[in-house]
Amino acid sequence: MNDGRAPGGSPGGQSLLFLTDEQLRKGIEAMFFAYRGFTADPDRILDEKGYGRAHHRAIHFISRSPGTTVNNLLSILGVTKQSLNRVLRTLVEDGLVESRVGTRDKRERHLFLTDEGEALERELSDAQRERMRVAYREAGPEAVQGFRAVLEAMMDPELRRLFNRLKDAGHE
Repeated sequence: MNDGRAPGGSPGGQSLLFLTDEQLRKGIEAMFFAYRGFTADPDRILDEKGYGRAHHRAIHFISRSPGTTVNNLLSILGVTKQSLNRVLRTLVEDGLVESRVGTRDKRERHLFLTDEGEALERELSDAQRERMRVAYREAGPEAVQGFRAVLEAMMDPELRRLFNRLKDAGHE
């Protein structure tokens, strides 16, 4: 018997199977406004220090995988080598990131946050964690699971593999 729940138990399931263009438009707009809110606090912190979102993304993923290589960071961020080098040069010059030559392959550069870089990363992620904590509490555990499932389903397969690799490496 159908109780109006979609596979997985969400209410109003039949409407989820046949989303209208208007429902999709509202979802797209919600994503835009949510992203704007999600980035607002870090943007203010970054702006005070003369940095932008590219610096934030680099700092975030270096923090998540200390010792990551420049090539690995390139594949995660999906930016050009020139763009990443510009960001990294600034972060290294400002004492936030340390670049070390690889021990096995001298052509590789391994990236680590300095104490100052870790402090900035903590300040940025604390602001985002607090916003997510409030939203997650308000939405409830089922909504949090559904939100995570939707985000993962929106990822391109290659990016989902990268995401899962980070998650599987103990970075959940």
